[in-house]
Amino acid sequence: MRKKISNAGLILLISCSAMTGCKQAPQTQGNAKYAVMNVATSDQTLKSSYSASIRGRQDIDIYPQVSGTITRLCVSEGDVVKKGQVLFIIDQVPYQAALNTATANVEAAQAALSTAKLTYDSKKELFAKKVVSAFDLQTAENNWLSAKAQLALMKAQEVNARNNLSYTEVKSPSNGVVGTLPYRVGALVSANLPQPLTTVSDNSEMYIYFSMNENQLLELIRQYGSPTKAIENMPEVELQLNDQSMYPLKGKVESISGVIDRQTGAVTARAVFPNPDRLLSSGASGNLIIPTVYKDCIAIPQGATVRMQDKTLVYKVVDGKATSALITVAPNNDGQNYIVTDGLKAGDEIIAEGAGLIREGTPVEK
Repeated sequence: MRKKISNAGLILLISCSAMTGCKQAPQTQGNAKYAVMNVATSDQTLKSSYSASIRGRQDIDIYPQVSGTITRLCVSEGDVVKKGQVLFIIDQVPYQAALNTATANVEAAQAALSTAKLTYDSKKELFAKKVVSAFDLQTAENNWLSAKAQLALMKAQEVNARNNLSYTEVKSPSNGVVGTLPYRVGALVSANLPQPLTTVSDNSEMYIYFSMNENQLLELIRQYGSPTKAIENMPEVELQLNDQSMYPLKGKVESISGVIDRQTGAVTARAVFPNPDRLLSSGASGNLIIPTVYKDCIAIPQGATVRMQDKTLVYKVVDGKATSALITVAPNNDGQNYIVTDGLKAGDEIIAEGAGLIREGTPVEK
């Protein structure tokens, strides 16, 4: 008959599997000395690293709104520009001529409207004296209304011509840094260009995009209660640059996507960092460092544990002998310590180093 294995048997089985066999501890003269520690609670901060991509707060592609040849480049690649600053000038001659024509048409329409109004007023007086017919009066009124509409049309065309002339000065829509300039003086450009005239990157603040897997997101929600509360209460984050140096300023997580990608099983999040010295560039990469704070927790060195598949155990010192015990650890760790969520309590004494070399029941000398 197959028997059930008790918890004590499972612990013994795991500890025995870590060795070449489950043998009796060797008899030695005196107990071996091991580093031990008394378990205590404290506040701990563990740092987790996430691969990240760096983007400007705004990366705006600049396209012309009118067609023509570039007559002047007003900036160079990498220049810092202000909102409204002129970047390019497109040939203005045809657009200035179109504006002059539109202005002349407005003046002609105004004169025609004045004439139509005089005629209409005269017809009204003559109609009152029964000199002209109602048909003549209605015709004069219609001519006056038509002239009024024609003036409105000419004014609209003037506005359009004036706007087109203004569009020949391609201006920056925001503060930022100028990207590459693929088009030079003499190039024919239009709104249908295959690539923009340039890109203006607003990098006064930088967006750092990173991904969390589903388990990391769940741990975050359990710790803070919800993604919204996590964003509100999460401590400041750090950024490790591509050369492994640390960015001197700290940032803040601003948003966590509410949708998990079906293909990757990850959720996208975004942090924002100030960039007053423009050390960060749009398109760069790095690692986002997020600290996780645990209050009144038990932290033990990873060297004090033995990992067997999905199980983690430690060796307690009980009556001078090593006694294995299963524990549960938090998924986050800094590569050196584990946060114990179950299996240990304050005051327990455990082997602090070399747990993988110890056997069940080994005598321990402090």
